[in-house]
Amino acid sequence: MAVRKNQATLTAEEKRAFTNALLELKRTGRYDRFVTTHNGFIMSDTDSGDRVGHRSPSFLPWHRRFLLEFEAALQAVDKSVTLPYWDWTADRTSRSSLWAADFLGGTGRARDGQVMDGPFAYATGKWEIAVRVDGRSYLRRALGEGVAQLPTRAEVDAVLAMPVYDMAPWNSSSGGFRNNLEGWRGANLHNRVHVWVGGQMATGVSPNDPVFWMHHAFVDKLWADWQAKNPNSTYLPAAGTPNVVDLRDTMRPWNDVTPADMLDHRKFYTFDTEPAAASQR
Repeated sequence: MAVRKNQATLTAEEKRAFTNALLELKRTGRYDRFVTTHNGFIMSDTDSGDRVGHRSPSFLPWHRRFLLEFEAALQAVDKSVTLPYWDWTADRTSRSSLWAADFLGGTGRARDGQVMDGPFAYATGKWEIAVRVDGRSYLRRALGEGVAQLPTRAEVDAVLAMPVYDMAPWNSSSGGFRNNLEGWRGANLHNRVHVWVGGQMATGVSPNDPVFWMHHAFVDKLWADWQAKNPNSTYLPAAGTPNVVDLRDTMRPWNDVTPADMLDHRKFYTFDTEPAAASQR
C-alpha cells in the first residue's frame, strides 16, 4: 500500500524521484491535461449553478480522485513515487525545505515573479507553462506577498472540531467543515495557501505549480483527520439536492466514481502518521 509522506521527511533520493517523474509527465504532455481539467472545473463551478470540484460538498472527494489519477500517472513513470504532502502549519516560510533549489525552487524574482532556481525554472527548458491565463510561459510565485501568513495549527484544529460535514446552501456561503476547510469562510485555510504561494497557484491553472499536489495532499489528509475525529459524521448531502453531487451521485469528468467511493482513503493509500503506515517505514 502506498504511503503518503510529509515532504519535510523525504530523502534526497525521494525528492529526485518525485521531481523527475513530474518532469517526465510534463515532457510527454500528460501533465498539462491535468492543468486543463482543473481550470475547466474551477471556471464552471459557481455558487448558483452546477458545481462539482469547488464551492460544493464534492470539493474533497473530487480532489481525492483527481490526486489519485495524478499519482497513478506518476507511478506509471516511477512506481516508487507517491504524492508527498506539505504541512503548511509547520513549514510556514519561504525558507522551508520544500522551496530549496534541490526540490521545488523558491519564490519568484521581484520584477515579474519568475521562479529562477530549481528543476521547474524556465531556464531549464523543461517547465514551460502551456495552459495559462496570460501570455507568460514561465512558472511564477510570490511567496507571502498576497497574504502574509499561512494558516496556523490552532486554526486547523478549530475547523477539525466542526462536527457537520456541510450544510445548505451547499456553496461558498455554507457553514460546516468542508467550506471552512476549502476557505470561503472562517479562517480561510485551503484558499489562503493558494494566495500565499501566488503566481499560477492563485489562478485556475494552479496545478502548473507542482506545489499544488503537495498542498492538496495535505488538504486530503485533513479530511482524513476530520473523519477520524468525527466517526459518526459523514458526507452530506445524501440525496435529492439540486446542482451539487449527493453521496451516491457520480462526479464529472470521470462519471464512474461517487463521493461514497472516496470516503475511505485507506483503500488506496495511508499517511505516514497512521499506525498502518508507521509499520511500513
